[in-house]
Amino acid sequence: MQQDDEAVSPVIATVLLLAITVLLTSMVFLMMSSTLDGAEKSPPRSKVSVRALSNGYHVITITYLDQSLDPGKIDWSVMNESGENRYLLSGQADDADVYGTVGSKVSFHDRDAGWSVSTGDYFVIDCNQLNCGDGSHYFQVTDSGTDTLLFRAKLPVTN
Repeated sequence: MQQDDEAVSPVIATVLLLAITVLLTSMVFLMMSSTLDGAEKSPPRSKVSVRALSNGYHVITITYLDQSLDPGKIDWSVMNESGENRYLLSGQADDADVYGTVGSKVSFHDRDAGWSVSTGDYFVIDCNQLNCGDGSHYFQVTDSGTDTLLFRAKLPVTN
């Protein structure tokens, strides 16, 4: 009688090793992906300074922002505190008629030209064009990525 010393053929052994490798890799990926998804960004915090110029323009400078933000996710609005039509004008910081423009009703200036909203950047609001000089208007900026109000400033500001 002949004795067969081979327990498993080489083809079956290779298939089993590949299956075990795929299974272990999948388990490690699932464990690691759940730990990476748990890290959430905190909502941004900011401070601003507001300055009224003699020509009716208001300059709102971001003096502190704890993280750089995408201009496409920064919503701004000029609002009336009373009346039915509360939104006078609104948009985003990256709008073509707002980002880096001069002479528009509202403009955003990115001081470091890094296509981000960060400390030192500023908005310019023309209260003469918007008729917001009666003291019942405000300018607010929100981050739509985290749904956070960054700041709200009363218009016009008295220096």
